[in-house]
Amino acid sequence: MVLKTVTARKILATHAKRFLRLNIGLFLYALGIALTIRANIGYGPWDSFHAGLGKTFGISIGQASIIVGFIIIGATMFMGEKIGLGTILNIVLIGIFLDLILWSGVIPLLHNWLAGILLLVSGLFIISVAMVVYMGAAYGAGPRDGLMVALSKRIKLPIGVIRGMIELTVTIAGWRLGGMIGLGTLLSAMLLGVFVQLTFRMCKFDPKAIVHSSLSGLIKPK
Repeated sequence: MVLKTVTARKILATHAKRFLRLNIGLFLYALGIALTIRANIGYGPWDSFHAGLGKTFGISIGQASIIVGFIIIGATMFMGEKIGLGTILNIVLIGIFLDLILWSGVIPLLHNWLAGILLLVSGLFIISVAMVVYMGAAYGAGPRDGLMVALSKRIKLPIGVIRGMIELTVTIAGWRLGGMIGLGTLLSAMLLGVFVQLTFRMCKFDPKAIVHSSLSGLIKPK
């Protein structure tokens, strides 16, 4: 009985640490996005894509983002990726954290393109670090990061190359749909994959090697 109690406490402590890591990573992700937005030199690739979809189908950017997120989740599930608590919280918490950061006004809106580039690059670097932090919690990758991992496993190309391909594809699609494209959009599309590859290499982080806890596994642990 005592052994079971000690084991249960260890399991709870482990999950608490992982859950804290997950939330820190998602906050950093939102912070990185906020920096790219306040750089004020163009929508990011996904934001441009969502704006284009919204314009085409008469829905809001947020609605387009949610719809795309769930479509990608379906695609990654089809490719064998696990859907975990982190996948769901990625959709919910990043938006909440992003709204809070922007509402606080702690990051000024820039009006100088050179300063904007520096802020954008900082944001992209923080996003790549955030991926290491939250994905390392092993609660499941967010829809877009999960797609990156799933494609990397299937196509057998470096993770940074896959991410760059995704960002460029989304940028082109957003442009064709009438989304706002700017210098920041192009820089994000070209540089995020590079930052992801370098950050993962520096941290010796392989997202393809992580065994994520699925939602069913959390509900019915083995």
